[in-house]
Amino acid sequence: MPISAVDLEAAIRAAMPVTYLEIEDTSNGCGENYSVFVVSEAFEGKNTLARHRFINEVLKKEIAQMHAFSQKTLTPTQYQNYLAQQAAS
Repeated sequence: MPISAVDLEAAIRAAMPVTYLEIEDTSNGCGENYSVFVVSEAFEGKNTLARHRFINEVLKKEIAQMHAFSQKTLTPTQYQNYLAQQAAS
């Protein structure tokens, strides 16, 4: 059974405060490949590996039903810096 972006969003938002969330179905709509970009204050003080493990645990059931999953996780401060770099490019 394919996973929906709505299911992923609900699981992520239920697990942590979210500043920004982008979910992209990279499988052309079949629901087997997703990429998520999550910005949350819950990531403060955690390295990238700890952040990814946290998301993997939150989405454990959903990821088990996918073919591929990728993620980008930032703190709100890192996200502001990211936006500034994008604007300068």
